[in-house]
Amino acid sequence: MTQEHSPVLEFPAMLYGSSSAILRKVRAEGHWWAREYRKTGAFPHPRQMRQVPPGEVLVVRPGAEFDLSRPRWWMHMFVGVFTSVDECVPKEERQRTEDAFESFCLSTSWGALYHVVSPPPLRNAERMAKRLASVLRFWDVLQGLRYAFWFGKKYTLEELMEDIYRKTLEAWCPGGPASVREHLALTVERMSRASREDCLDAVLRMMPILAKEDTDLKHREVLSDPGFLRERLCALSLEDFEDFSSAYKYTVSVQLAAWDRELGRH
Repeated sequence: MTQEHSPVLEFPAMLYGSSSAILRKVRAEGHWWAREYRKTGAFPHPRQMRQVPPGEVLVVRPGAEFDLSRPRWWMHMFVGVFTSVDECVPKEERQRTEDAFESFCLSTSWGALYHVVSPPPLRNAERMAKRLASVLRFWDVLQGLRYAFWFGKKYTLEELMEDIYRKTLEAWCPGGPASVREHLALTVERMSRASREDCLDAVLRMMPILAKEDTDLKHREVLSDPGFLRERLCALSLEDFEDFSSAYKYTVSVQLAAWDRELGRH
């Protein structure tokens, strides 16, 4: 079931309040969701919703706000739901349950936002394309809010997506539209039908840029070399490559750091 694109925006009430209260509510809601899914084969909408007025600030990243006792929207704390759901599901059913839960979340504005700002594994091209497409579907209702991603900054939706995904967009669609929304739409189109070679090309466009910018890397020159990068990427197993085949910059950076440590041991 897809959430109606109502002019009145509502998010799960469990995500509003003090951080300690939210931790308890999120855990309880995750357990409830798991029980309902095991009984009915579907995830119902949250038991209680709360209206989100235009201009409201949503905290979408740890460290963006430090007054944890002040009631506000702590969207990033939704992460606790995943652990709570898993606790109530047999191990052999977890992957199917996680996939079904993500599909349910992507049919809602709040779930789409979470999965784009804090995408859980896997972060392959196919899955990330679906996540980005979901936030595009809810763009109009989400753009009236403000987002705390870095401390002291309140982003618009466009600024938030620019910060997280600009390098990904350029990797997939170099020189694309100036509008982040249009660039996202074009990227989703390409990413959703990408071959492994397409993914490889996108990652290869991004890696030298990240390597040159990351001053913590000790072998930046080597890690900026396209020949070295292609050889290393082609040697990865399909499973290892899949987690950053979307050119999501944070997981690409993790892979560069791993190679940097490996180079340091030789």
